[in-house]
Amino acid sequence: MKSNTQLLALVTEFISYEADLLDHKGYQEWLSLWTDSGLYIVPTDLNETDYLSTLNLALDDADMRRMRVARLENGESVSANSVGSTVRMVSRVRILEAGDEAVIVRSAQTLNELRHGKLVTYPANVEYTLKPVDGGFQIEQKVVKLLHADGFLRTVSFVF
Repeated sequence: MKSNTQLLALVTEFISYEADLLDHKGYQEWLSLWTDSGLYIVPTDLNETDYLSTLNLALDDADMRRMRVARLENGESVSANSVGSTVRMVSRVRILEAGDEAVIVRSAQTLNELRHGKLVTYPANVEYTLKPVDGGFQIEQKVVKLLHADGFLRTVSFVF
């Protein structure tokens, strides 16, 4: 196992890379960051942990992630009709657990979207379960806990 400083640097680089792919619409490459069994979750309740038994804004397995990306790339969804530009700000990356099978990480992210001349900000705590593979990682689970998930969310044209 790498030292905490080395591991933190690798994890931070990976999370920043993921954010960069999403901001630059590198969706196919983003899909390759995931394990086959990985789950992408955006819960409606910040305190919820039983995601499979509750309502979520998103609960995507591999097939659903591919369909979501296809809709974004092909304009097949209402939200993709006027896809905006996004900039993600990643900070406060913290390793909660580290082992040979998984690294659990929490970070703060702010996603800024500009669409139709309007800037909207989505702050969130993001929790990752990363699987170490060949000097890098794959995402086993990503939980995006939006601070205002229980309030009004306009139609979004991106993946958090």
